[in-house]
Amino acid sequence: MTKRAAVFVSGSGTNLEALLKRQEAGDLEAQIVTVVSDRPDAFGLTRARDHGIPSHYVQAKGRDKKDYESEVLDILRRAKVELIILAGYMRFVGPTLLAAYPNAIINIHPAYLPEFPGAHGILDAWNAGVKETGVTVHYVDEGVDTGPVILQERVPVPESGGLEALEAAVHAKEYDLFWRAVNQAVHDQD
Repeated sequence: MTKRAAVFVSGSGTNLEALLKRQEAGDLEAQIVTVVSDRPDAFGLTRARDHGIPSHYVQAKGRDKKDYESEVLDILRRAKVELIILAGYMRFVGPTLLAAYPNAIINIHPAYLPEFPGAHGILDAWNAGVKETGVTVHYVDEGVDTGPVILQERVPVPESGGLEALEAAVHAKEYDLFWRAVNQAVHDQD
């Protein structure tokens, strides 16, 4: 059964774009019905509109987290959202959304968790000099990248090309892994 999903973005929305293409190809078992951003200039909002998906900017800066999340929750309820997908959303999810969507918020992280949690997974892996890193899609809980893993795969660090080559390799793995993890999350909820 298809689940109605919202995608949260803070930036360019490349993972959103990859999910929308999978949706349009009939591969995605979730239906993206709305996109939410905490930044008015997030290109992910433009990507959503280009695909005919309603998009919403909700100001978070300078507001109480509960007030911000309550406004977001109103949008989600009106759209009858059943699953939240964080795709480059650079805010911590607070108690209001966690309580409304238990085990129904998923996040993609550019590292093989529990290695390199936090906002700079690719750079942290690069600076650590590891031979491989990875991509993880996990459920969101109260911690920082600590929720149960849905899917994760390793990514070898390229021998040449530097940090830019590593970023490209990790992003390519994200685009392949994310939609499969979303489908797994849909099945987990059934």
